[in-house]
Amino acid sequence: MVQSIQGAARKILLVDDEPSLQKMLQHVLEREGFQVQVAADGEAALEQFESFEPHLIILDIMLPKLDGTEVCRRIRSKSDVPILMLTAKDDEVDRVVGLELGADDYVTKPFASRELVARVRAIMRRTSVSSEQKPDELVYDGLRVNLPSRRVMVGDKEADLTYTEFELLAALASNPGRVFSRSALLRQVWGDEFRDERTVDVHIRHLREKIERDPRNPEFIHTARGVGYVFR
Repeated sequence: MVQSIQGAARKILLVDDEPSLQKMLQHVLEREGFQVQVAADGEAALEQFESFEPHLIILDIMLPKLDGTEVCRRIRSKSDVPILMLTAKDDEVDRVVGLELGADDYVTKPFASRELVARVRAIMRRTSVSSEQKPDELVYDGLRVNLPSRRVMVGDKEADLTYTEFELLAALASNPGRVFSRSALLRQVWGDEFRDERTVDVHIRHLREKIERDPRNPEFIHTARGVGYVFR
């Protein structure tokens, strides 16, 4: 049984309008010990998000009533719950838009159920990591990162980071001067390295827009050309 810190099964809201895929994924995830609730359209997803309070949302892009990108946008405006998007194999635009809106990861259709479960488990591990083993606060020039509360202050204003953006910042800011390759960040933040490295670039760009005074000339997160990123 997959458990939360409080001991209850971790909850997943599965949003997909294909009955066969919906049924298969629900079975696979429940077999893995997750508590799963299903929504078949965008409006139902928003309603069930409020009532079910999931620890993770698996969200298809193509949905009736409201598409997945709009659902993602509305949820992300009020919550940093991790969102794993399901996208069409050749639709790079959907993947990039989803990440831009704050999705934490994506899986392209068709996919093996074991791949989806691996992605879900990686996200759940990240959200369950105790902050007790880390310093309470990282303080740099005009930037304050409180790890237990997951609050980030830029000057006197709080930066509204998604879960993944915070994890990226924490990884980099906890190791100033260390150059992280994109694959290393994928392993540390997403739980594996077998995905498009542009995933990292999109999240870094979004993070810079929230914490840098001038995202085009960053003070904190610098690009290590040909390698990855470094916090200075």
